[in-house]
Amino acid sequence: MKTYFSPLYFVLIILISGCGIDTKQKSAKSPPNIILIMGDDMGYSDIGCYGSEINTPVLDSLAEGGVRYTQFYNAARCCPTRASLLTGLHPQQAGVGHMVNDRGTPAFQGDLSENSVTIAEALKSAGYSTFLSGKWHVTPYVIENPDKKNWPRQRGFDKFFGMISGAGSLFDPRSLAEDNEYVAPREGFYCTTDFTNYAIECIEERNTDKPFFLYLSYTAAHWPMHASAEAIAKYKGKYDAGWDALRAERYERMKQMGLIDPSWEMTPRDPGVRAWSDDIPDRDWELANMETYAAMVELMDEGIGQVVDSLKSEGIYENTLILFLQDNGACAEELDWLDPQPDAEDLMPMKPGEIQTLMVPTITRDGKPVTLMKDGWPGPPESYTAYGLDWANASNTPFREYKHWVHEGGIATPLIAHWPEGITRTGGFRTDPSHLIDIMTTCVDVAAAVYPEVYNGNAILPMEGKSLVPTFGDQAIDREALYWEHEGNRAVRMGKWKLVSRADTDSFIWDQVAALDQSSWELFDMENDRTEMEDLSSKQPDLVRQMASMWMDWAKRTGAVPRPN
Repeated sequence: MKTYFSPLYFVLIILISGCGIDTKQKSAKSPPNIILIMGDDMGYSDIGCYGSEINTPVLDSLAEGGVRYTQFYNAARCCPTRASLLTGLHPQQAGVGHMVNDRGTPAFQGDLSENSVTIAEALKSAGYSTFLSGKWHVTPYVIENPDKKNWPRQRGFDKFFGMISGAGSLFDPRSLAEDNEYVAPREGFYCTTDFTNYAIECIEERNTDKPFFLYLSYTAAHWPMHASAEAIAKYKGKYDAGWDALRAERYERMKQMGLIDPSWEMTPRDPGVRAWSDDIPDRDWELANMETYAAMVELMDEGIGQVVDSLKSEGIYENTLILFLQDNGACAEELDWLDPQPDAEDLMPMKPGEIQTLMVPTITRDGKPVTLMKDGWPGPPESYTAYGLDWANASNTPFREYKHWVHEGGIATPLIAHWPEGITRTGGFRTDPSHLIDIMTTCVDVAAAVYPEVYNGNAILPMEGKSLVPTFGDQAIDREALYWEHEGNRAVRMGKWKLVSRADTDSFIWDQVAALDQSSWELFDMENDRTEMEDLSSKQPDLVRQMASMWMDWAKRTGAVPRPN
């Protein structure tokens, strides 16, 4: 007997089958979008969720809905940090052991190595679109006929707008470029605002069929101290009690938050820092610098908030991994090395559309002479100031040293990770010692990308880091040690122990390194003394020898030694 089916039966079968296929496709977890955000020249305690009084509600919210890392480390300086962050290698392996000038060895060539790949290049294997908005600073800045082999578009980024070099006016930065060409700033340009706007443009104009990687590299709060009068006004009077009181307030707040152990003694005031008093010279100028610095940080936080709003409006917030960190500790530079500005009568206004090539402009776009440090007033484009050692000591509460050095004040950075669909235990701290080298590994992990052994015909060095993904839940990271070298400053962190040496870069004798000279090392127990107050090297000579030998093996392997003068 034949069985007959009506046409309606077949329609139902097709619909049900189609629904089943669609449900299966939608249930498969798609790789996350990844946004890597970096602040510039900021101290460990400079955002609210790490102890600051500065208003950073967006970062605070991301920390509350994600996780905060308490022992994450950078490479002590802008260029080495950016090279290490982008490649997952140590700075010397990436070719940027110091700044972007060639010092004669592959590790110190001052240009990204062809034996490295960037995160953008690695994520291409997983079908990611890749965008960069902001500061690059991992290749030499050349005005005429630059070699662009290491510009962002040639290192994996589909779109780029920002600065090829490092420092510059936030209103009129040198080396401003879009894709592969230098450009002049638009009228009313301000780095934080325009880098934010470009990042949002990349998100909203992306190919929605592909995940994306966005590197948003702000110049805030690197000198010069530049911000709008309206933003600065919010902090008027906020710092009138001075830097000593600020350090004490932040220290207490950090203890209350559980960010630092109450047993860790705060470092004494840096010997170069003056005791605060209401009659110190240029008191109002000093206060204006810190008020402007705080405004720069808040404006960055507002920009991050606009990026978050864009993610939400696009419906992709839940499956976007956001990482925020800083490139080095607070900057104590006083800009006393800058050349004097030319006489005002010798200045010629810039022509419309003229490219800015100077780190320190001599004249603003509207014809005002630019004045340095105490000859100017923090805030507007005609000034060029830094907040200096006194305030930097407070920014790095409770740690020692600053940008350049590898004591905790130079290398400790906040790291916030936020990913609603991927972080299972939110709102707490992660205490695993971790490093910039871990960011590449993490991105490759969450993107299910393939890290290449060969790229563009060049052998690629293996990744050095560990994925942070286990710490998104309840697992820890197991590693032997972490290492640093910058300007002769050296450190190795093994478990709770940190061996560290501060170099005099003008007279440091590298034969001492070859001989593993023990007298230059300090040893600290980071569980009981993370502020590096009690040197235990004389009590643990065998441990010092072991860790110094480990450092030398690492330094030889990565090219940190032999180090050029």
